[in-house]
Amino acid sequence: MCTVCGCGEGETTIEGQEHDHHPHEHHHGHGHNHDYGQGPAHAHAPGLSQARMVQIEQDILGKNNEYAVANRRWFAGRNILALNLVSSPGSGKTSLLTRTLLHMKDRLPMAVIEGDQQTSHDADRIRETGVKALQINTGKGCHLDAHMVGHALDSLDPEPGSVLFIENVGNLVCPAAFDLGEAHKVAILSVTEGEDKPLKYPDMFHVADLMILNKIDLLPYLDFDPDKCIDYARRVNPRIRVLQLSATTGEGMDAWQQWIEANRQLAALGD
Repeated sequence: MCTVCGCGEGETTIEGQEHDHHPHEHHHGHGHNHDYGQGPAHAHAPGLSQARMVQIEQDILGKNNEYAVANRRWFAGRNILALNLVSSPGSGKTSLLTRTLLHMKDRLPMAVIEGDQQTSHDADRIRETGVKALQINTGKGCHLDAHMVGHALDSLDPEPGSVLFIENVGNLVCPAAFDLGEAHKVAILSVTEGEDKPLKYPDMFHVADLMILNKIDLLPYLDFDPDKCIDYARRVNPRIRVLQLSATTGEGMDAWQQWIEANRQLAALGD
C-alpha cells in the first residue's frame, strides 16, 4: 500500500514469472513487460491513525530514495543520461518521444522505459522506431518508483553513454514525489490543458528542470497565453527552463534535441 497516493502494490512479474526484489543484480533477461498491478488500492488505509500514515509515507519515500540513489550511481557508472518525462494524460508525451527517437537514433544510443497502468501500446510505438523499450505496467499504481526502474534496468540494459528516457505514468501529482534516480525531470504540458496547470500542480513544476510547452501548432485555435503559463511556472520554480515546440510539425524540436545532447555531454563528463 502506498499512503502517499493510495495506489496498490502487487506481485511483481516479468513475462509471467515471479521476480524477487533485488535491484541491480543485472541478470539481463529478455522480457519486455513488467507487471506491478496485481494488488488492490487502499487509498484511505482504514484503521490507521494520521500519525501512523505519515510514518508509513516517510518510510515509503525513504526506501524509494535509497533505490533512487542506487539507480543514480548505476547511471553515473555508465555515463547514462536518464530523463524522467512527466505529464498529464494527453500531453503528447509519447508522440514527442517517438519523434525525438526517430531524429536522434542515428546520432546516439537510446533506450526507453515506458510506464502505464495497463497495455504495452506505447512501448510498441517506441519499438517501431527501432529503439529498444521495456514496458512497466503498474496496474492500480499511478506512478513509477525507483524500485521498478531498477528492475527494468536489469532487462533493458541500456548502453554506456546512452540516453535513457523514462516515460512516467500520466499523472501530475504522485510522480513529483518519487525520485527515480534520473538526472532531470522534464514536465510536458500541452497548450490544450490550461495555462494555470503549473499553479494547480506546483509540486511537479517545482521539481522539474525543464518544462516543454507542446502542441504550439494549435495556439491559433485556442484561448491560451503561453507567456502567462511560463510566468506561472516560474512563480513556482524560478530556475525552470522552458521550451516551446510542436511534436506534430517539428517546430522547436531542434532546441529540445540540443538540450538533450548538451546534458548527455555533461553526463559523459560525470557532471
